[in-house]
Amino acid sequence: MKLKTRKKITVNDKFQKNYTYELSEPIGRNFHPEFKPELTPKEMLELGVFGGKYMTDCKKEFPKTWFIHAKLSPRRHDDTLNYFHKHASQPLTVWEEKGWINENNDPRGWFQWYCRYYMGRRLPDEDERQIKRWKAIRRHTAQIKKNCKAKDLTCRPGQRQALLHWSYDARRI
Repeated sequence: MKLKTRKKITVNDKFQKNYTYELSEPIGRNFHPEFKPELTPKEMLELGVFGGKYMTDCKKEFPKTWFIHAKLSPRRHDDTLNYFHKHASQPLTVWEEKGWINENNDPRGWFQWYCRYYMGRRLPDEDERQIKRWKAIRRHTAQIKKNCKAKDLTCRPGQRQALLHWSYDARRI
């Protein structure tokens, strides 16, 4: 199912002014066949990701329902809001230095890309790049399976938190 009319979104937040994109797919549908996230952006925000700091100034861009039970911290990063209570993020400056940020589209990085992709935005080259990065993170699931008893959530909590940040449900491993 394609959208009959493409909805335009204009973003004005701390990172972007008058950035516009179009939604060409229905929300949460028609993903690339190799991209199978285990959590929606709403679920990720409710579970506690990025110390609650990530989405505090851009709520207007996304559905209000995503934020009803989201664990957010407008003032500062707070690891107690993370599901596994572990710091599992690198500063944005590190992401920029490594070339992982596409400033033109998603200056906040992968999760911002995922939220917009989930909403229905498609940018073929950027989508391919981000899906490749998402697939590479899966290696952490193998390390948890190798070194932990099944569903022992106390084993490797930092890696589990990092997986949550990438939409892998680390509670199931």
